[in-house]
Amino acid sequence: MLAKRIIPCLDVKDGRVVKGVNFVNLRDAGDPVELAALYDREGADEIVFLDISASVEGRATMEEVVRQTAGEITIPFTVGGGISRVDDMKRILRAGADKIGMNTAAVLNPQLITDGARSFGSQCVVVAIDAKYNKAWGEWEVYTHGGRTPSGIRALAWAKDAERLGAGEILLTSMDADGTKDGFDLQLTSAIVDVVGIPVIASGGAGRKEHFYDVFTEGKADAGLAATIFHYKEIAIPELKRDLKDRGVEIR
Repeated sequence: MLAKRIIPCLDVKDGRVVKGVNFVNLRDAGDPVELAALYDREGADEIVFLDISASVEGRATMEEVVRQTAGEITIPFTVGGGISRVDDMKRILRAGADKIGMNTAAVLNPQLITDGARSFGSQCVVVAIDAKYNKAWGEWEVYTHGGRTPSGIRALAWAKDAERLGAGEILLTSMDADGTKDGFDLQLTSAIVDVVGIPVIASGGAGRKEHFYDVFTEGKADAGLAATIFHYKEIAIPELKRDLKDRGVEIR
């Protein structure tokens, strides 16, 4: 079994880290370069940056933030948001990112996953899936455009397609759990893990140390990602890792 990973997520808007609940009501959480460097020192296994600025200026800002961060950290980091072409991927990887996350662009143009994997290797391609439970279906639906647009696509089928097209990893966010601190969506996470053979990063809902234990054991996730609890010092990464090791979870 691969060692589990702890990954802080930084939602970056106009060069600042922000955080909300259920994808809305954003508040400032600090400087992304400083936060990334802090998490590196604290023992985070990776960092994820999500550019939530829709504008061209936001993407230009993000490229500079990536470049500055790459000079400050030694752990891998993934950058997503505003990636719609292979050239965008190349630009962000050249700025210093290790992996590229794609969500809306991959749904609208699945060939982008394959093109990215062929150009840079599957290990660089992370397909982000924002999923929300659809009661009528009795299953989860993929949402795009920062969680605003229902796609009509079933999340389990899309996860399988993403792997087949060349994704090396799935970043799975439960929109129902996001920002609630009530725990990861274990049912959704384990359902996705069961249908793919690539690593799954669980995101959305972390509030206590036990939630990470649950998502690694019951949810069977390869990594646990969180934002609020790390940004506002509710849980320290070294303390979280010690707790998981004490409970028998193999951690990096």
